[in-house]
Amino acid sequence: MAASRMGGWMLPLAFGVTLLKCLLIPTYHSTDFEVHRNWLAITYSLPVSQWYYEVTSEWTLDYPPFFAWCCKNINRTKEPKEILEKPDFILAVLLLWNFGLLLIDHIHFQYNGFLFGLLLLSIARMFQGRHLESALLFAVLMNFKHIFLYVAPAYGIYLLRSYCFTKSKQDGSIQWRSFSFSRLFVLGLIVCSVFVASFGPFVAMGQLPQVLARLFPFKRGLCHAYWAPNFWALYNVVDKVLSVIAVKLKLLDPALFSKASMTGGLVQEFQHAVLPSVSPLATLICTLFSIMPAIFHLWLKPRGPRGFLQCLILCALGSFVFGWHVHEKAILIAILPLSLFAVENRKDAGIYLVLVTTGHFSLFPLLFTGPEMPIKICLMLLFTIYSFSALRALFRKEGTLLSWPESIYLSGLIPLQLICEIIYPLTPWQQRFPFIPLLLISVYCSLGTTYAWIRLYISVLQETLTDRKMKAQ
Repeated sequence: MAASRMGGWMLPLAFGVTLLKCLLIPTYHSTDFEVHRNWLAITYSLPVSQWYYEVTSEWTLDYPPFFAWCCKNINRTKEPKEILEKPDFILAVLLLWNFGLLLIDHIHFQYNGFLFGLLLLSIARMFQGRHLESALLFAVLMNFKHIFLYVAPAYGIYLLRSYCFTKSKQDGSIQWRSFSFSRLFVLGLIVCSVFVASFGPFVAMGQLPQVLARLFPFKRGLCHAYWAPNFWALYNVVDKVLSVIAVKLKLLDPALFSKASMTGGLVQEFQHAVLPSVSPLATLICTLFSIMPAIFHLWLKPRGPRGFLQCLILCALGSFVFGWHVHEKAILIAILPLSLFAVENRKDAGIYLVLVTTGHFSLFPLLFTGPEMPIKICLMLLFTIYSFSALRALFRKEGTLLSWPESIYLSGLIPLQLICEIIYPLTPWQQRFPFIPLLLISVYCSLGTTYAWIRLYISVLQETLTDRKMKAQ
């Protein structure tokens, strides 16, 4: 019944979203428009053997092979109404009219909508117990965009634990009986076949090292040209503050003070002046430490598909908070799956509101020209107001969704926007320190994303303890 009601809403909602997107056609084109246009030219006009060697343009191909092929035979992914057993209108809006997707795909210009469609469809198949289909879809997804490696550990552990182990019920309790090598073989065959189809031609041409070098450019530096709101944004700011203090106290040679701009250029390496400089290995270790509790928890207490989705979100957030050269747009890998939980219980709804508001606001600097300011503000306000009002109405009998410190923090985004985009540009500091608005946004939003990650971890552990108490009773 709920699915049929949502189906009635889908057509007018999709029509309205389409009209809104049409209004955005004449707006600013980001560099990503030129990037993808150049990639199309590369893959259309050059033989496969030259795709990952072409350097005529600075916009070299650095996506996995599936994204590079012409995609005439790829069918549309199914609509989000299939994601949950009982979806409703609120979930449809949170997914279809997500402000971050609208901004990135249809203004900043990227291809994320259909990729997240594959992710959500893969999650749906996992909930339906169709493990092999889920694995196939996710393997295809990783060969479209390798950033989804962030959540690969959740897939690997859950499939190994819940699919490759056979189980039997004895005396009302589930006992893991034996490991099925045949299931592991079939699972591995499916996943490996996808990667062979994707990378096989480049292996045959002896180009795999070149492809991997393009996909994982560790020389690009710790942070993107625009800092993602994560732990390393806080780390960089602490280093900047300590550097200024050290220079004032004549403890540091001003010539050694790093002057890397946060706003200029494509990407760049950044050496810290006071704190230890961070290597790719260090970020990998931090990321592994951040996701290992979720991985072990999923292995020891699988708790079905819900436990898998919780682990997936925690892996996405852990990789975002501590990863190497993280793009600010990667926050959507956590926001969209978390939408599925936001309509299920009050705690997850509160976490979702903190993360989605902070994460979406952190995308504002991607649209930096004057004419886009009212567009991005109005669109985010519409989505945010709807999210708050709809979820509050959904859980009105269970209490408030946010604590007063959380409400105060989110309210601080309003003066922050006024300072960064209206007041500061009118000051004389704009010429000398043009990076200050980006720094303020990254640092302020990093507090929210890190807090949401920690709170979600606590929520998962509390949920497990509650389950244990209920079983004990």
